[in-house]
Amino acid sequence: MTVSEKVLLTQEGYNKLKDELEYLVTVKRAECSDKIRIARGFGDLSENAEYDEAKDEQAKVESRIVEIELQLKNVEIIDENIKKNNKTVCIGDTVKVVDLNNKREMELMIVGTIEANIAERKISNESPLGKALLNSKEGETVEVKTKVSKLQYKVEKIIR
Repeated sequence: MTVSEKVLLTQEGYNKLKDELEYLVTVKRAECSDKIRIARGFGDLSENAEYDEAKDEQAKVESRIVEIELQLKNVEIIDENIKKNNKTVCIGDTVKVVDLNNKREMELMIVGTIEANIAERKISNESPLGKALLNSKEGETVEVKTKVSKLQYKVEKIIR
């Protein structure tokens, strides 16, 4: 992520990111410091696995804090008001689609890249399917080209 790259988030995604940052800064940092302090008490730091592990965890926490701060500095929260009168799929919408290749029905939420989580059925607006669904209307069929075939999805319903 570059310094000027916009981070698209739903309000929910923004809140989760803020909560994670608060947890890392107020709880996790202190936990890491305690682990380091305790590990120092075990003696020689050159052969102290607990100390090395605690320092590694601290580095990961600090790295994640910097990453989140950068993301929040460049955040653009998806404006729900813009979507109200729009009849096409927008970022932040949940879309009920039918995979025409296997007749399977799915509900997917289109979100910014950092919110994407397939286990929660949240797909990135930059993914092939996310790109294809954006700006489509109910009843339309969109096509996603893969290396071996073309997949087709019918937009059944846009849920806001």
